[in-house]
Amino acid sequence: MDIGVRKIATFIEEIFIEGGKPAERPITMVVVAAILRNPWAGQGFVANLRPEILRVAPVLGEEMTRRILAHMPAAKVEAFGKAAAVGVNGEIEHASALIHTLRFGNVFREAVGGTAYLEFTNTRVAPGALLSLPMTHKTESGKRSHFLTATFQIADAPGPDEIVVAIGAADSGRPHARIADRFQDMAEMEAEKARLPFGV
Repeated sequence: MDIGVRKIATFIEEIFIEGGKPAERPITMVVVAAILRNPWAGQGFVANLRPEILRVAPVLGEEMTRRILAHMPAAKVEAFGKAAAVGVNGEIEHASALIHTLRFGNVFREAVGGTAYLEFTNTRVAPGALLSLPMTHKTESGKRSHFLTATFQIADAPGPDEIVVAIGAADSGRPHARIADRFQDMAEMEAEKARLPFGV
C-alpha cells in the first residue's frame, strides 16, 4: 500500500565514554525515521482523522518495526520511544494522529516484549530542525537509568506538507546511571511521611 513515504532515514549512535569514564560496554541507540506526505495536507481543517489513521499507521508501524529490529534484535532492546514532527503547514494533531494509536505503537511494543507505554514527543518544525526522541524502559517505566533521549535531524525534512515519524530503541540505560529509581523515591517518601508526628 502506498502511504506516501518519501524516504526513510536510520541513525545509529554508539556510546563508549561518558563523563570521561569508559562505559562497561558500548551502548547503542537506534532511530528509524520515515518522512511521508501529510495525509491531511491541503484539505483545510479535517474533523475526522480516523480514516487516514487506519490506512497509514499500521503499515508504517510494521515497516518501521521491521527496520529497527534489523539493527537491534528484539531481545537486546531495553528502552524504547517514538516521535512525530509535522511540517509548518500542518497541525500538531496530524503528527499526534499517526503515533498515538495502538495500531502503530503496539506493533513495536509487542515485537520487543514491551509492556510500558512508548515515551513520545509530537511537535511542528521547519526542515532540518533538531528532533528529540525520548525513551523509557520497555517494562519498568519508573526505571530512571533508562530515561534516555536520542536526537537527530534530517536536512530536508519535514517539508511544509510532510510528517516525520520515528521510533527509537536502546540496548541499555545511561552508561553511569546513579540516581534513584522512582520506586525508591516513593518508598522513602512514604516512610518519611509515616515517621511524621501526628497532626503535623
